[in-house]
Amino acid sequence: MTHKQSSHYLLHAALGFLSVLLFVLLVALITRLVYPRIITERSDSSELISEVIQIEVLNGCGVPGLATRFTNILRSNGFDVVSSGNFESFDITESLVIDRNGNMDNAREVARSIGIPENRVLQEISPDFYLDATVVIGSDYESLNQ
Repeated sequence: MTHKQSSHYLLHAALGFLSVLLFVLLVALITRLVYPRIITERSDSSELISEVIQIEVLNGCGVPGLATRFTNILRSNGFDVVSSGNFESFDITESLVIDRNGNMDNAREVARSIGIPENRVLQEISPDFYLDATVVIGSDYESLNQ
C-alpha cells in the first residue's frame, strides 16, 4: 500500500466515523424533541403525595453521631428520613422542627414524636427543599424522647 492509498484509507475511515457520529447525534436530538425530558417538581399543594412524612435531620450542637442517632429514632417512628448531617452551626441550644412545605400539622407530628415542644416548630417554606420538614437537634437532645 502506498502512502497515497493509506492517506485515502484514513480519510475515508475518518469520514465514516464522523458520519456515524452525526447520525447518532441527530437521532438523539430528534428523540429529545419528540420525547421531552420530564421535569420533577414538587406539587404546589401542601398535601403529601403519600402518607409518609419526609424529613431531614441535622446536628445543631456538634455531638458526634447525634444526627444518625435521631435518624434511627425517627425512622423507627415511621418517618422517612431522606438525609442527615450537620446544621450550618453547632450553637443551637434548643432543638427545633422547620416546616418546609406549608403543612404545619406534619411538622408538629414530627416534633411530638421526639418531644420537641410545639412552640419550637417554625415555618420556612422553600421550593428548593424536596421534603416536608427539617429537624435540628440542639444541645438539649438529652431531654428529647430517645
